[in-house]
Amino acid sequence: MRSLSEIETAVKRASRAVGFSWGNSEEVGKSIRQLELFGLQGIKNLNKYYKDKATKKFEDLNLIRETNESSLDAYCPVILGISFLDQIKSVENFKTIKFKKIAYPVIFLSFLSRASEISGKKIYAIFDQNEMLLNLNVNISSNFLNQEIPEFAKEIKIKFINNKDNFSDSDWNSLYKLAENTFVEESESLKQGAAGAGLTDND
Repeated sequence: MRSLSEIETAVKRASRAVGFSWGNSEEVGKSIRQLELFGLQGIKNLNKYYKDKATKKFEDLNLIRETNESSLDAYCPVILGISFLDQIKSVENFKTIKFKKIAYPVIFLSFLSRASEISGKKIYAIFDQNEMLLNLNVNISSNFLNQEIPEFAKEIKIKFINNKDNFSDSDWNSLYKLAENTFVEESESLKQGAAGAGLTDND
């Protein structure tokens, strides 16, 4: 079995070989490593994409708007993903972000997962009706993880989810009341032994 560091290094070098800069290649390496860690077919899809890249014209999207549609065969998932990471502070303020025609969306998915960690917010995404939740680059929940991810997505919709507690104030107060039973009441001896509370100066 290949190690994650071996996968990342090979992907970085292969990406440089097909024309990406070393900086962009490093980003692809990190993203494909993450896909393989999550059990998604990163290497397989990247191989297919690089073969298609030699014969098809994929569009680079550098400025992301709320609605984006490729005028060519489809968007390049690598440049799209890197642009998303670079513009995370602006795109996270959009209500909904839509992309039409993306090649090998699983590659873009890995960048979305990393974007979730950078923003500190979960990302909800729909790939042609397939739903997924990206949780701070820790895991990906989806209703189609055991299926083949399509090579092209007609439309992807993305929403950032604002952080909030999954419990009520009543549940929290009840739990906190139990926790209070472990609090130790400060005694005079504890005060005496606290840092800086000594009566003599040893300096």
